[in-house]
Amino acid sequence: MASALVFIVFLVGIAVSVPIGIAMILGTIVPYFAMHAGSPVDQLINFTLSGADSTPILAVPLFILGGVIMAEGGISRKLFNFFAYFVGNIPGGLPCACILTCLFYGAISGSGPATTAAVGSMCIPFLVDLGYEKKWSAGLIAVSGGLGVIIPPSIPFVLYSLATGVSTGDLFLGGIFPGILIGLLLMGYAVFYCVRNGEDRVRIQAKMSELRGQGFLRLFADSFFALLCPIIVLGGIYAGFVTPTEAACISVFYALLVSLFIYKSIKFKDLIPFLVSSVKTYGGLCFVLAFATAFGRVLSLTRATKVIENFIVSNFTTSWSIITVLVFLFLIMGMVMDTGPAIIILAPILLPAVQKLGVDPVHFGVILVCCLSIGLATPPFGLDLFVVGNLAEEQPMSVAKRAMPFMIAFVIALLMITYIPWFSTALIS
Repeated sequence: MASALVFIVFLVGIAVSVPIGIAMILGTIVPYFAMHAGSPVDQLINFTLSGADSTPILAVPLFILGGVIMAEGGISRKLFNFFAYFVGNIPGGLPCACILTCLFYGAISGSGPATTAAVGSMCIPFLVDLGYEKKWSAGLIAVSGGLGVIIPPSIPFVLYSLATGVSTGDLFLGGIFPGILIGLLLMGYAVFYCVRNGEDRVRIQAKMSELRGQGFLRLFADSFFALLCPIIVLGGIYAGFVTPTEAACISVFYALLVSLFIYKSIKFKDLIPFLVSSVKTYGGLCFVLAFATAFGRVLSLTRATKVIENFIVSNFTTSWSIITVLVFLFLIMGMVMDTGPAIIILAPILLPAVQKLGVDPVHFGVILVCCLSIGLATPPFGLDLFVVGNLAEEQPMSVAKRAMPFMIAFVIALLMITYIPWFSTALIS
């Protein structure tokens, strides 16, 4: 009864639009006062402080700050020019260059909305000037921006690691092939669309002639330090030199060094606004993360996770059956809930049950993050839709309609990732 009351109070809070952090607090306190089965206020405070007092959690705000500095430093344009040099002359090449930029920029920012904003602010006007439809261009960026939470380093993977104890490094490795697969299918549709509907080859050739006129060596030198960032961050993690938290710190200092002294695209006076922007982005999530620890411990004390585990194990006999049901659940959750809170609520509750049925924890984490990534571009509350809607000055729902073919390509990739665990586990030793 106590475990049911925890969920009932929490879900009722969410249903009446109570902030997620407050709903967690109510879910931990109400069972105690109702039947002395939950956590008293002093324990709630202790659990909350222990949740916030964590070294791994520092990786989240640091990756956010590094992404903000890189975005304002004009890194996305340098990456785009580099990729456009190679693929710009093929049919659909420039939209593919946008997707490649999102793919690579995700390895810098770790955030879907940050990737969407940084790449979209540059690519949408660029594509429109070359004759591509504005809503289609915005839809391409809205869906491709979701790669920012799959390609490592990924903030959602860090949150999943914090919530479940699964190795952050293994999760980063697990996201590489799925991210590449999704990017390839998105590019495949972009090429198909451009071949079928045609492009303004005259304007495109003029732009490509201008870009190639710079010469490869000059272009590579201009893009080199932008390309080097994820190599330094991920290489340090996988070589064992640094932890993910230390790598996040390195990413901030590297972003500062490159933007201030090499590209000189920002000034020292800009740093305070960058810090303010990062704090605003992380503040609400930090509140939820801290109380999620208390909420999770109350679920354990009331044996709520055990109840869910027993229900799943007794009603599903294969890993594929439960994963199929959960994919639908995650896709729906992604439509109405932000990625961070969804992960820290769902992951610790469901992981023990699916592990009993033989699902690898890294594979499960990749599936969860991919599903929620689709939600970033899915109505009614997909955050990436609102980001590109503002950038393109279009209604989010009208952008969503033009994004649907890209969403279908993403879902096809999701099904392959879900039912072929190799994509998530091949790089894990």
